[in-house]
Amino acid sequence: MKTPLILIMLLLLTSAAFAGSTQTNTSGSNTAIEGGYTSTATTTYQSGSSSNSTTSNTTNSNTRSAPPSSSAPSYNSMTQDVCAVGVSMGIQTFGIGISGGKHAIDENCERLKLARILNDFGMKVAAVAILCQDERVFESMIQAGTPCPIDGKIGKDAQALWSKYDHERPDYNTYVKRMEDRRIADEEMQAKITAELEAMDKAKAIEDKKLENKEKMKEWKHPR
Repeated sequence: MKTPLILIMLLLLTSAAFAGSTQTNTSGSNTAIEGGYTSTATTTYQSGSSSNSTTSNTTNSNTRSAPPSSSAPSYNSMTQDVCAVGVSMGIQTFGIGISGGKHAIDENCERLKLARILNDFGMKVAAVAILCQDERVFESMIQAGTPCPIDGKIGKDAQALWSKYDHERPDYNTYVKRMEDRRIADEEMQAKITAELEAMDKAKAIEDKKLENKEKMKEWKHPR
């Protein structure tokens, strides 16, 4: 009879546990704070003694989520006969994302297509003149002894005009630097040759002086 009575008293004296939870969401961050969980239990024994226990638990969590990736637009040429390439880029931060793109013209591709068409029409000199707009082609033609056409002139006549109007060369900056390097190299070589000649002249002068002294010694007579 006493055992059921004790069980009823324990159920009445035990307090219920309640949990509180709050959550805050902001852009780029998800913060959840869970706490306020308190549990209290009281036990009364038959002898009159009692036992109290209190449990508190607080949990804090802060989770930062990465922003979505920025997508750069896709740019493509519409036909195979268009010398255009697509260029695009994008950047993304927590606050803002930017992306963009455009078409860029490939001049070397255009040059090759124009030269091919002119050659198909039988305009071979014009096709070479188009290719000579590239400084690499222009330089290779000069090195081969077949200068690029200019003002309707080819061969030696073209070479004479390019020498007269060298500022019109497509490789003008490279050409000027090369000529300057050659001038410096020529001056250094000339200075070296001059120094060697001066050293030879000095050595010859010393040798001539020695021979002159020997001749004087032969002609000299001891006075008696």
